[in-house]
Amino acid sequence: MSEIRGLAVHAAGAQLSPYKYSVEELGAQEVEVKISHCGVCHSDLHLIDNDWGLSKYPFIPGHEIVGTVTAVGSAVVDRKLGDRVGIGWQADSCGICEWCRQGDEHLCAKSQPTCIGRNGGYADAIRVNSRFAIPVPEALESENVAPLLCAGITVYSPLRNLLARPASRVGVIGIGGVGHIGVQFARAFGCEVTAFSTSNDKEKEALELGAHHFVNTRDNGGLKKAAGSLDLILSTVSADQDFQGFVAALRPKGTLVVLGMPPSPLQIAGFSLIGGQKAIAGSPTGSPRDLHEMLDVAARHGVKAITERFAMKDANKAVEKVKKNQVRYRAVLVN
Repeated sequence: MSEIRGLAVHAAGAQLSPYKYSVEELGAQEVEVKISHCGVCHSDLHLIDNDWGLSKYPFIPGHEIVGTVTAVGSAVVDRKLGDRVGIGWQADSCGICEWCRQGDEHLCAKSQPTCIGRNGGYADAIRVNSRFAIPVPEALESENVAPLLCAGITVYSPLRNLLARPASRVGVIGIGGVGHIGVQFARAFGCEVTAFSTSNDKEKEALELGAHHFVNTRDNGGLKKAAGSLDLILSTVSADQDFQGFVAALRPKGTLVVLGMPPSPLQIAGFSLIGGQKAIAGSPTGSPRDLHEMLDVAARHGVKAITERFAMKDANKAVEKVKKNQVRYRAVLVN
């Protein structure tokens, strides 16, 4: 038996404090990873505060993890000691259901999140099923790749699985922690990219990240001018939007993908979908297949998260800055 040390929350909304937990013999399909970096995601904040009613205390948050494999289970053949790997939202799945068999493990009913019901990445080490420890290409810096394992795959997965291609016109709503990565991936797919934001000061950076066009959604005429122009729109914000206006911005057969979680139900007129065969979709994280592919694409196209670094011991400071939206764009803890 050995111990893993980290920073845990002991009650809803509490500060992180030192915590250690014992681990038994390594499972046959597991790897142990020494953590070098872990991103601070808004989902961590929801779990710390138990906003979703899923948290059990004490627990260690964190699911944007990069580190080095230090031990492998007896049945592991796809990872070896010393491999640099990334771990995202998911740590395990059943492996035998229809979704797992077809490579959509993230849709498995028995999916095991990395830091719900178990301890996550604000720690010195973690254990997960080896299939969910994804090799990180040498070209990628650990600090910049950590947020890709959640924020990155959140935007990459719908681009890939809804078949974005060079002929596609893609809109990204929100140029923040998720959206700034979405712009880069959409450009890597060869798409014509339009960035939507409420902040004019985001325009210069959105264009530098790869957007071809910028629309300020506080400009009453801005969204109307985009009517009928986009094949795919990714909504990355967790605030209420003019979703009816964004449906109007879709071309026939276009899709609006909801990635952030707005507080109010979406109010969409049915006829606005029927007439142009338009669709509204949701997308969570992605499968190990998608994570492998995303990291390869990021390495080849220079996609990276813009990060602010914090020492692991300063995790409370990082969490507070993320909560106040004072990080541009992703906070990363470093051991």
